[in-house]
Amino acid sequence: MRTSSAAAIRRGIAVSSAVTLLLVGASPAYSDSVRSDQWYLDAMQAEQMWKSSTGENVTVAVIDSGVDASIPDLRGRVLKGKDLAAASPGDEHTDYDNHGTGMASIIAGTGNVRGGGGSFGLAPGVKILPIRLRDTTGKVNGATGNKYLNEDLSVAIRFAVDHGAKIINASVGDSIGGSQQLTDSVKYALDKGALIFAAVGNSADEGNLIEYPAGTPGVVGVGAIGKDLHKADFSQWGPQVDLSAPGVDMVHGCSGGTKLCRTSGTSDAAAIVSASAALIWSKHLDWTNNQVLRVLLNTVGAPTSGALRNDYVGYGVVRPRIALKNPGDPGPADEYPLPDLAAAESPSPSAKPSKAGGSSEDIDKPAATALASDGLWIGVGVGVAALAGAAVAFAAVRSRRRKAAASAPPPYAHQQPHSPYPYQQPQSQSQTPQPPYPPHSPPPGAQDPRSPYTSPPSRGGGPTR
Repeated sequence: MRTSSAAAIRRGIAVSSAVTLLLVGASPAYSDSVRSDQWYLDAMQAEQMWKSSTGENVTVAVIDSGVDASIPDLRGRVLKGKDLAAASPGDEHTDYDNHGTGMASIIAGTGNVRGGGGSFGLAPGVKILPIRLRDTTGKVNGATGNKYLNEDLSVAIRFAVDHGAKIINASVGDSIGGSQQLTDSVKYALDKGALIFAAVGNSADEGNLIEYPAGTPGVVGVGAIGKDLHKADFSQWGPQVDLSAPGVDMVHGCSGGTKLCRTSGTSDAAAIVSASAALIWSKHLDWTNNQVLRVLLNTVGAPTSGALRNDYVGYGVVRPRIALKNPGDPGPADEYPLPDLAAAESPSPSAKPSKAGGSSEDIDKPAATALASDGLWIGVGVGVAALAGAAVAFAAVRSRRRKAAASAPPPYAHQQPHSPYPYQQPQSQSQTPQPPYPPHSPPPGAQDPRSPYTSPPSRGGGPTR
């Protein structure tokens, strides 16, 4: 997700990532190195999952800057969509920012470059429905940019649902606020049986303001984690975070050059969650959107503190492999499993307003150190995998964004806390277990010393290549 300059526009489509690099000078070992660089596919055991599901028969709408259907890794995957950017050259198959193409590749890349040696998406059997938003970066003021984004998102969501998309990926954001028009469109999508996943934003250390559509009730907000299982330093946190997924050092198809880019951002994480939902839905085509989301939630790698969620990783890190292997009871077909939608529709006189980010106040408390029960990421090294942050009891979770939280847990209980991905590497007796992340909420502007990044995410302008 790209967020634009506070002094200009806060509509944010643009930099997917805290860092975007166009990979150049590909060596003869290209075909061997590309797939091996996609560490998150190994960690999630993608090739094992593909034996049971590739996302076939599921359409994912990518609401973004356009999707270049001509790149080898997306050939045959991209449908005719809708272009809302009449002032920009081309149509929905022309990516004016090289962002939407990347998100589509993370979801549905086929690896077709050089005879199967390209980049793969997590759900290579998915069809992509591209919907191109207006390019307003640097062209209009903040209020106008916000107006256009809300208008375009509303139209895009309805178009996506009406044209067969079961899943909608919105790796875009605006911290000025949502709109009733957007809220109504989200409700329309849910009522029609779709799911919407949105990036929560990359400005954790620059205000950490709730961004929309991730902050809209009914939208599943997605944060990013890195290879070390910690929340990525740039990933915004707060009550809008529902799920987390890999979002650091992601290699995928894109336009130009070698047709490969390396990016980091909550955009990438949202694409991974969208692909995860597609894998599950493809295997259970008779399930409703509520059942797919419930199973996705019930099979996460949850905070090790024992809390059902916290403001840093939400309910936890998605584990589609577990959802495919042992989904459990998907629950009621017609009950939305997250509390924010019902709470938004049923104001409570005792409700406390949801926070706009930046402070953890009374809902975030340090969690006790806990050992992960079923392993670390492949190839990351030894140590204790801990996703726990400031624990938040589900019964006390506030209604996200605008309303009060529901006081009762969902009807189908969460699984016990666990590490997101299997295969534990042996830990030396002399090693000291790492504390859960984060032991406290970082102050605005602070840099997490464990982060692989030494500067805040790009804000405004084009991606750093």
